Amino acid sequence: MSLRHAVLGLLADHPASGYDLMKLFETSLANVWAATQSQVYGELGKLSDGGLVAVTAEGPRGRKEYAITEDGKAELRHWLTGTPPTTTRRSDMLLRVFFLGRLTRLEAVTHLEAEAARAATRRTALKELEKSIDWDEGPLSVYGRIVLEYGVRQSVMQEEWARWAAERVGALDESADAPTVAAPPPGPEAPAP
Repeated sequence: MSLRHAVLGLLADHPASGYDLMKLFETSLANVWAATQSQVYGELGKLSDGGLVAVTAEGPRGRKEYAITEDGKAELRHWLTGTPPTTTRRSDMLLRVFFLGRLTRLEAVTHLEAEAARAATRRTALKELEKSIDWDEGPLSVYGRIVLEYGVRQSVMQEEWARWAAERVGALDESADAPTVAAPPPGPEAPAP
C-alpha cells in the first residue's frame, strides 16, 4: 500500500483538508499505515500536481479542502482491483526472536513475555479506539471497523504466541542457555612505567 492510495481512499468518501485527513489517519489508518503530517501534506501536493485530487475550497490561514477527481478514482480503482497487495517480509520483532538463543533462557523468556505484554497493550488500545469512534454506516466506518477487528485479532494471536514461546523456552534444559559472550580481547599492553 502506498500513502498515495491511502489518501485517495480517504478522499473517495468525501472532500477533506490536510488536517481532516490527519485526524482520519489517527482514528482509522494508524494501525495499518502510519503517516506524519508532512507526509500527508506532501502527498496532497503530488496528487494535486498529478490531477488525482483538486482543491475544492480554500479557507482562512491557507486551509485547503481537497476532493478526489475522476482520474483519482480511476487510479484508486486500478490499485484496488489491478495490483496484488505487497506482503511485508520484514519483522524486527521476529528477527530478534530468531536470535534469542544468544541470550540466557531468563533473558529470552523475559523478552517473549514483554512481547506478550506489548500485544495485550495494543489490543487494549484498539478496543479503546473502537469505543471512541462515532461509527456510522458509511464505507469508512464499515471497512474501518473490519480493519480494526483484524488488528484486535492479530494482537490476540501475537500475545498467545509469545506466551506459548516463553513457556517453551522456559522449559528448555539448562544446557540450552547461550554461552556467555566473551569480553573483547585485551588491547596491546601499556609500556611499563
